[in-house]
Amino acid sequence: MRYYRPIPMMDAARPEGARQLAGGWCWFDRVEVLERGQAPRVVPLSEVPDDQITAMTAPRADIADLTMRTPQIMGILNVTPDSFSDGGKFDTASAALAQGQAMMADGATIIDIGGESTRPGAAEVEVNEEAARVAPSVEALSAHTVVSIDTRKALVAQKAADLGAAILNDVSAMEFDPEMVNVAANTGLPICLMHSQGTPETMQKDPSYTDVLLDIYDYLEARIQVAEAAGIPRSRIITDPGIGFGKTQAHNLALLRRISLFHTLGCPILLGASRKRFIGEISGAQDAAQRVAGSVSVVLDGIRHGVQIVRVHDTLPTKQALSLMMAINEE
Repeated sequence: MRYYRPIPMMDAARPEGARQLAGGWCWFDRVEVLERGQAPRVVPLSEVPDDQITAMTAPRADIADLTMRTPQIMGILNVTPDSFSDGGKFDTASAALAQGQAMMADGATIIDIGGESTRPGAAEVEVNEEAARVAPSVEALSAHTVVSIDTRKALVAQKAADLGAAILNDVSAMEFDPEMVNVAANTGLPICLMHSQGTPETMQKDPSYTDVLLDIYDYLEARIQVAEAAGIPRSRIITDPGIGFGKTQAHNLALLRRISLFHTLGCPILLGASRKRFIGEISGAQDAAQRVAGSVSVVLDGIRHGVQIVRVHDTLPTKQALSLMMAINEE
């Protein structure tokens, strides 16, 4: 099987014959062809099948009334006592509301609320406890902005949807709780399908792949097909390769270098690498809160690959960096 990865550019003056990537801010005039066991090779657009070009170039549908033609910032709001970076800081209703409002003021257009830590080694939270944790913040913030509910559990997702959540974000791609398929289908909400190898309790215990990039591409394509069979169209699906979820540093870097491959799935891409361990390993910042600059660097590289949604803890530095990057690359 051949895989086709558009090679994006953000130059204001695009080359003759270049095509717009996913209706967004990047262009491409060459494609990298990937095959298992073969060296990658670069070909002109004339050698790429029409259906692959269509998947790469078709404008992505709006998600919760947010355009995918410009990057969107998803602010992370963990209402948990044990998340890896900010556990316990926002686990009261008043603190969570204040943090959500602050991230909105700083430029976040989506607030992603989670009541169960998915850090490596984290234990599962009982479903009713998780639902109770997220309910006040979902209800309060959904009146003012787009709220995403970060959960693996259908009951939590349904309760959040009833309270106004506009996006479902499932780190298990609807595998942990098969009823999530029905929630997404019946509510009509867009859903983010993320790849994770194993569960949070086990995912960092010697993760391995035949080819990390292509294995995850195949996985996400298969999960999209499950969603489509249940009546969820690709126009309501976001994909996330799951940086840090069952991946080594080498796996994460391989995904980041060629993340534009996932445009060929025909869905918006979400990149969530904020403050993650591999940033600390490479930069020497052992404290997660000191990984802001590294996190912003990863975001900017993702935007250069046409990633539509970036999930971050540090909304203000991310917004500033994105604003400058987009301005510099406009003619």
